[in-house]
Amino acid sequence: MNAFNNPPQKSWKQLCDRPNLSVAALDASVRDILGRVKESGDEALKSLTLAFDKAKVDELRVSPEEIMSAASRLSDDLKSSIEVAAANIEKFHDAQKRERTIVETMQGVKCWRKAVPVEKVGIYIPGGSAPLFSTVLMLGIPAKLAGCREVILCTPPDKMGYVNPAILFAAQLVGIDRVFRIGGAQAIAAMAFGTATVPRVYKIFGPGNQFVTRAKQIVSEEGVAIDMPAGPSELLVIADEFAEPSFIAADLLSQAEHGEDSQVVLVVNEKVDIVRVQREIIAQLRQLPRMAIAEKALANSRIVTFASEERAMDFVNAYAPEHLIINTKNAGILAEKVVNAGSVFLGGFSPESAGDYASGTNHTLPTNGYARAYAGVSLESFLKYITFQEISADGLKLLGPVVEKMAEAELLEGHKMAVRRRLEYLKTN
Repeated sequence: MNAFNNPPQKSWKQLCDRPNLSVAALDASVRDILGRVKESGDEALKSLTLAFDKAKVDELRVSPEEIMSAASRLSDDLKSSIEVAAANIEKFHDAQKRERTIVETMQGVKCWRKAVPVEKVGIYIPGGSAPLFSTVLMLGIPAKLAGCREVILCTPPDKMGYVNPAILFAAQLVGIDRVFRIGGAQAIAAMAFGTATVPRVYKIFGPGNQFVTRAKQIVSEEGVAIDMPAGPSELLVIADEFAEPSFIAADLLSQAEHGEDSQVVLVVNEKVDIVRVQREIIAQLRQLPRMAIAEKALANSRIVTFASEERAMDFVNAYAPEHLIINTKNAGILAEKVVNAGSVFLGGFSPESAGDYASGTNHTLPTNGYARAYAGVSLESFLKYITFQEISADGLKLLGPVVEKMAEAELLEGHKMAVRRRLEYLKTN
C-alpha cells in the first residue's frame, strides 16, 4: 500500500480517486451489450453467456427442481448460518416500517403519504469467483417485506451452466422462485428491457463490477429505476495507536479480496506503527486463497497519516467510503462526525464482515464517493411514497385565497380559476 504523510488538502482529490477502466472503452462495450440484448433478446443472452461465462445454456430460467435440490448440496452448518443471517436482516428491516401519519397543515386541509411497493423489481447477484449468496438475503428480504408483487433474480452460471447452490438456497429461503442464469451487463439489459423469457422490471437492485454499474446507469436514462451506483467494493479504516494491528490488517484484506478493482484505505495518526501493520498485511495476505486478487487491489490502496484527528475526519468525509471502520479508543465520538459513508462499524470488535453477512444491516451500499449523496439499500428502497391531500369546503375557504394570489403572481390564470370557481360555488350554495 502506498503511504502518504500529512498530505495537503489540494492533493486529497487525487487520493480519493478509485481505480477505473477507461470510461470511453467501458461505455462503448456496455452500450454494445445492451443494444444486442434489446435487439435479439434471449438469443443475445445465450450468446453473451457463452462469450463471457464460457457456459452454453439452453434454458435461461433455473428450473424449480434445480432450486429445490440446492439445499441438499449444502452443509447443515452453512444452511443454519444463512438462516440466522436471514432472521437478523429481517428483524432490522422490518423495524423500518412506518405508520401512516395524517397531518392537518391548517384547519380543513389534511395531507399524508402512503407507502406503496414497487410492483416489479429485479435483483442482480454477482457470481463468478465469489458468488454473493448473502446479497440474495440483503435484497430479497426487504423486497418481500415491502410487498413487491414480482421479484426476479439474475446471476451468472458456472462453466457447466449451473447456478451456485447457496444462491439458490437463499433465493428459496426468501421466497424468490424466478431465477435466471444470466450475468454481467447483459443481465441488467434483460431486466431493463425484457425478453421472451425474462420479464421487464421497474427497478433494478444489486452490486457488481464496473460493467454492471455502468449498465445500470445507462438503463436508468431510459426510465428504469436503479438502487444506486454500486460498483467495486471499498473500505476505509481509521485507527489509532490503541487498535490491534492484526485486526486492521484483517479488515483491509477482507475487502481487498473482493476484486482487483477494489480499494482499501487506512487512515491513522502519527502514533500508529505503520511498519507493524504492513508486516501483518503481508503475513495474512500469504494465507488467503485469493491472494493474487487481494495483492492487485492493495496496489491501488493507500495508508494516509494525519497529525490531527480533525484533519483525518475531514479526509474520511471527503473520501466518502462505502464501508467505514472506526477502530479507535473514542470511536463513539468520531462516529458523530461522520457525514459521508455507506455503513459504519464502531470499535475493535465490529469487523466489516459482520455487516456483509449477518449483523442485520444491508450491505448493498454506494461506492466510488456516491455516499456523499446516496444511502444504502433499506426497506424504503423497495417502496414509493404517494402523497394525498383532502380539503374540506371550510379548508378551501381558508387556503383558496392563498393559492389564488400565488397563481396570479405566476401568471397561471387556469390554476387560479380552479380555486375561484369552487369558492364562488360555495358562496351560492
